[in-house]
Amino acid sequence: MSEGGANRVADAVRSLDPELDIVVLPPWDCLPYDRVPPSRQAMGRRMDALRVWSQPSIKPKLLITSLDTLLQRIPPARIINNSLFELAVGGAFDRQAFERFVGRTGYIEDGIVDEPGELAFRDDVIDIFPAGASKPFRIILGEDSTVAELRSYDPTTQRTTSTVEVMVFGPASEAIALDGDLDDQDSGAEVSEQRLLQLYGTMQTVFDMVGDIDIAFGEGAEERLSSYLDIIEEARQARDRFDHGAVERQQSLYLQQFEWSGAMKSIATFELDLGESRELPKFADASNPRRAFIDYVKSEKIAGRRVLLTGRGRLFENLARRVEQEVVTEGQAISSWKEQNAFEPSAFLTLECPLDSGFASAILTAVTLKDILGERTAAADNALFLAEPELNLGDVVVHEDHGVGILKCLQDITVDGVTRDAARLEYRDGASLLVPIDEFGKLWRYGSEPEAVTLDRLHTEAWSKRRAVIDKDIGVAARHLMKLAKERLEAKAELFVPPRMEYAKFVRRFPYAETPDQAVAIEAVLGDLASGTVMNRLICGDVGFGKTEVALRAGAAVALAGGQVVLITPTTVLARQHFTTFERRFAGTEIRVAMLSRVVDPQEAKDVKLDLADGKIRIVVATQAILAKDVCFDHLGLLIVDEEHRFGTREKQAMKAMAPLLHTLTMSATPIPRTLQSAMIGVQDVSILATPPSKRRPVRTSLGPVDRASMRVALMREYRRGGQSFMVVPQVEDIDQVHKMLAELVPELSIRIAHGKMKAAFMDNVMVGFADGDGDVLLSTNIIESGLDVPRANTIVIWRADRFGLAQLHQLRGRVGRGKVQGVASLLTAEGDISEQTRLRLSTMVENDRLGAGLAISMQDLDLRGAGDVAGSDQAGHMKLIGVNLYQKLLERAVNGSKREAAIAEQLVVLNLGIAGTIPLEYVSDGAVRLNLYARLLRAVTGSEVEGFAQEFEDRFGELPEDVAILFRLIKVRVAASRFGISKLDGGPLAMAISFIGKPSRKTIKLLTRSQRAELRDGRLVFERKTDNGIERIAFFEEVFQLNGK
Repeated sequence: MSEGGANRVADAVRSLDPELDIVVLPPWDCLPYDRVPPSRQAMGRRMDALRVWSQPSIKPKLLITSLDTLLQRIPPARIINNSLFELAVGGAFDRQAFERFVGRTGYIEDGIVDEPGELAFRDDVIDIFPAGASKPFRIILGEDSTVAELRSYDPTTQRTTSTVEVMVFGPASEAIALDGDLDDQDSGAEVSEQRLLQLYGTMQTVFDMVGDIDIAFGEGAEERLSSYLDIIEEARQARDRFDHGAVERQQSLYLQQFEWSGAMKSIATFELDLGESRELPKFADASNPRRAFIDYVKSEKIAGRRVLLTGRGRLFENLARRVEQEVVTEGQAISSWKEQNAFEPSAFLTLECPLDSGFASAILTAVTLKDILGERTAAADNALFLAEPELNLGDVVVHEDHGVGILKCLQDITVDGVTRDAARLEYRDGASLLVPIDEFGKLWRYGSEPEAVTLDRLHTEAWSKRRAVIDKDIGVAARHLMKLAKERLEAKAELFVPPRMEYAKFVRRFPYAETPDQAVAIEAVLGDLASGTVMNRLICGDVGFGKTEVALRAGAAVALAGGQVVLITPTTVLARQHFTTFERRFAGTEIRVAMLSRVVDPQEAKDVKLDLADGKIRIVVATQAILAKDVCFDHLGLLIVDEEHRFGTREKQAMKAMAPLLHTLTMSATPIPRTLQSAMIGVQDVSILATPPSKRRPVRTSLGPVDRASMRVALMREYRRGGQSFMVVPQVEDIDQVHKMLAELVPELSIRIAHGKMKAAFMDNVMVGFADGDGDVLLSTNIIESGLDVPRANTIVIWRADRFGLAQLHQLRGRVGRGKVQGVASLLTAEGDISEQTRLRLSTMVENDRLGAGLAISMQDLDLRGAGDVAGSDQAGHMKLIGVNLYQKLLERAVNGSKREAAIAEQLVVLNLGIAGTIPLEYVSDGAVRLNLYARLLRAVTGSEVEGFAQEFEDRFGELPEDVAILFRLIKVRVAASRFGISKLDGGPLAMAISFIGKPSRKTIKLLTRSQRAELRDGRLVFERKTDNGIERIAFFEEVFQLNGK
């Protein structure tokens, strides 16, 4: 079976028989002989599985794996059995042994541990993400070198989620030397076939490890084995050919045909016999799937056959309850598969189990929830939406008062006898500026590489003049945005409420259960349409996450209520796809759907325009052709825009002019930065669809220079497994060059070509033909990024990926792996070095290779490239002058000012109390992490935020040392002071003083003197109070602001 099939079988078997010890052995997540090494996660999972299988167990064991895994050799038994580290709460902690283990088993140090195979040492706190685990752990050390606590934590928030008593973890590499075996072992070196063979000499096979046991093969194993062997040999020959004999011929990491045949002779193999089977009804295709299932249970009960319903969650429980009410007195819940044999033949049973599909035998019918309701999976996390970009040493940053510089390092400074941290910024001509921690909240990431930025000069008026102009323009933009928002809220738009019965009938034609995200988004859209205000909503979700169904529901609501709907797409191919979907869903209703694009016959286009004008057509799917001046509507009520990032400003202005007070629904997997900015500041409503399609797996993404051997291997592997591939180039001019290269690399494959300079009809025919199976490789420009649905396409190679934007790359990657087969994306860059900024930008694609990553990528793009002026037509504008993060903050300030919201003074409150808190190097050793903690803390505007940060610090780094505790007390005092319009707090041996930004009100004076008497002298509130040190002065102001106990 395949890797995905192995995982699904393992999940099902665990539920069917909890008494079994299930071990899943995965393959490497790279191609044979590839220059891209396997990930630490893949190697960690493999080494954990091999170790668990090799250890004795009181339970019977079942090893589930895939054919390609069986063909790959594994490390020697002595390596597998000795590659683990165990920790227990209360047990001794041997730091030297721990450091030696992680050092030789492939772990790497990082300031923030959020990826498998990483770790961070922080004195008495150690973070580690075991390579084979699904979550990271935090090791809290106690006195006398013991383990005080073991916590698992969320890799995104870095906050604790649970605690454990024992943890056992294994390596992050398969290239491991036992202590003393190899003095110069380099655990950081990339793992490859040759390195493993050089390190171990002789390697064992999975068959050697499992010994004399029976092995069951899934259906079609022989055909897949032949394909895998061909892929491995193809890869070896390609690497040998293009790297001039780089592959050793004497030994291989992979089994050859004769070795496989020899292994098969020495073991017992069999094929699973499922016995007599009957056809299971297709409940999900019925008009009422639940009713169809209940009727089936009744018929099976009469026939004397047991029915077993499997699934999980609320829908599963509700359906089981409904069957009990209508068919049987009480259903029986069982906990394992073998329990069903104890019940009478006509029993109705339920089992919580994630089976993919059911079956019907002579005496039993097993039906899954998916058989009845269609595909459904659990919702993903939306928390990435407002993730704040990190500051790193070497970044280009903007200081609000001094302009653009480079963040060089953190260092200690001493002022008035008080030592504290400061950041050193480098400006033009080598000038430096030391920024004390009090001002870290004024540092913002600029979002470009140093070589591409002109640094400011210190102590000149250039920056202040630029800031003044930008502040003025941002103020204008903010007022414009708020005016638009106000007009939208005050405008009385038409209400669209569809007839209940007709709309419900339309909804029932949806063949799947709504995901939680879809349900929320649909409810929000229907609420917008019925609110009487103009809808302006963004539906953000990855390819296949259900955006189209939200659009269908919106279109149905408006069309059934008598309005007309326009769905506008950037390409004719996407228009054709949407037209097919809408026409099929509205078939059998009175709603007529039409298409309008440049490929539509002129006479047909003329007829469509006439029917739109007199209202005969309710829904039209179109390209920019719908924006022509000769297109008129009878009752246009809704505009749906798909892939809005593909439209220019002119098209968007034309869309706005289509009708007054037009409801607008925008759909995008990777919204443009301007749209994200509008959403962030509340000008546009947003619904996020984060639930991935069932059974779909993330596309494996690799990044590297052009490698012809790897290209041939990737394309031929896809061909041999019966799939198709995309080869995408950035420009039409690249087509000929790459076509010649492909003809040389893969002469066995048929190549089809598509690009935007072809005649529309011809290009559409090529692309639709490819989707229907005509051709093995489609060589194209990024014209395929929207709308081309090719079910058999699972590999994409992107030539010169450094010349594409992140949104484009993400959309292109979304073209593959849309079914059950693992998708593969290869991002190829120019041969030779690429800039660090380009590498970071493209690495975003590799790091965000999970399902639902489109929004995270847009946020990264927003950070790395800037968002442009959200209220104007200049997409580069002020963002390039001051950076995206400071721009965003200034815009938020301006918007809040336009709203006249809560007057928290933006001016920093100066604390002159003779004491400063810090984050010591011994507490947080990584300079970049320390810097970001300072910046986040100093941007806090409420006491609860500060308290939350204190809890996070203690969770992540351990008990707060005195310096950090003092820092938090000072920040709380500063936040409290900002509420009263205070500019400065002074403290000395004989008196305390409060200075104000303006003249304080009587109410303010009364509130500040509730606990201490004071006099107002020259605009300052002076308290006669003797103190001996800074701690006493902090305590005094905590009393003034009534912070004691908070």
